[in-house]
Amino acid sequence: MLHDPLLPSQLAAYELLQRDESGFDVARFVDGAIRPDEYDPPEPELLLAQLESTARRPGWPYIEPESLDDILPASPSEPIPPLPAYDRYLGAWLGRIAGCNLGKPIEEGRIWTSARIREYLERAASYPLRDYIPVLDPMPEGFELRDNWPETTRGNVDGSARDDDIDYPILGLLLLEQRGAELTTADVAEGWLAYLPYARVYTAERATYVNLLHGIPADAAGEHRNPWREWVGALIRGDVFGWTHPGRPIAAARLAYRDARLSHRANGVYGEMWSAALTASALVERNVEPVLERSMAVVPAGSRLAEAIDLVRGLHRSGATWDDALDEIKTQYGHYEWVHTIGNAALITAGLLWSEGDFATGVGNTVQGGWDTDSNGATVGSVLGALLGADALPAQFVQPLDDRTRSAVFGFDHSRISALAERTRSLAARFAGDAGDDDAHARAPLASRHEPSWPGERVGS
Repeated sequence: MLHDPLLPSQLAAYELLQRDESGFDVARFVDGAIRPDEYDPPEPELLLAQLESTARRPGWPYIEPESLDDILPASPSEPIPPLPAYDRYLGAWLGRIAGCNLGKPIEEGRIWTSARIREYLERAASYPLRDYIPVLDPMPEGFELRDNWPETTRGNVDGSARDDDIDYPILGLLLLEQRGAELTTADVAEGWLAYLPYARVYTAERATYVNLLHGIPADAAGEHRNPWREWVGALIRGDVFGWTHPGRPIAAARLAYRDARLSHRANGVYGEMWSAALTASALVERNVEPVLERSMAVVPAGSRLAEAIDLVRGLHRSGATWDDALDEIKTQYGHYEWVHTIGNAALITAGLLWSEGDFATGVGNTVQGGWDTDSNGATVGSVLGALLGADALPAQFVQPLDDRTRSAVFGFDHSRISALAERTRSLAARFAGDAGDDDAHARAPLASRHEPSWPGERVGS
């Protein structure tokens, strides 16, 4: 299995790649291109130890800070706008869940490239993609959908399938209800262990989970034996911090930092802060451009992530077509793993800009772009859903969900999507009203409370 934190050979191979991508001199350890899926170091523990002492290559042009004060210096307080209507919260949740399900059957970036996706869709007379993925019968030779296809493809969606892109906003909502605006990285760690199964977290999150079980403190768990610390896993966790801080992207990003810091570093952390700022802004704007503009305030200007997002925005301003933009993104960022933050953030940016405010176009183009299809579809769907509101979302995406979603978060399987939206808006109202003050209950240990119970949320309750 790839990305197994219990295998030293994989840790060493991917750490070598991570160091190379972030500017460290690793030339003495490898001859030629670094392919961790094909590399089996003879002494992985020795290699891991040696990589710790590497230094950055001369002339490394990026500045990528780690501390929150260096990433996001103190700024004036943000005004608190009127609470957005419930329809926009419901749109955000529905958009995220629909976009996630859209991308799930082809979530394998090494196999389902953008070219392969287009060929499949053209065979199915479904290009460009504006509905759930169709199933061809018989399936053409050389094409194979992921094993979730019986519940995520056109005509087969009956409520939402379970996915980590849905689990994390649910868990984040629960933790924010319990901890309030004083949520800490240690609180997030405690919440993972209490409510989230190990087998339902991946890459950086799985490595972090292992570290927590071995007693590594929460503040250090994300950097110990975790070569996936700049991958996209944190970016997918940012939405709920934005939803609960509408119109306040800085406040949203500060909370998202505490969540991201558990498992990620540098661009991995910036990715979650950026997604939180996107969703915070989307709830109070009506167009994509100002949402993206406001989100850049939380991304370090000297980082690779800022460079990637700015490149895509420049392509859009220059009048490039969607196909031209996709080609340039693949050219510039195709050397990263298909689940890396930087390339996927570039695709998300393009999906938003070339959507022209249309939900089906936005999520359809984004998923056609390949790489982490379900995560990217979820983020674009969340932003567009918040911008447009639930009533404006296309029926072909929303109706099959039937207001239901599966979840691996303990106590929240078969949740009502509408109830999640209601809880989120209520929490946003609380944050707006108390300006960050928390009561004593919010600081009580998780283990001292009853298991979660949200009346009316579960199907059949």
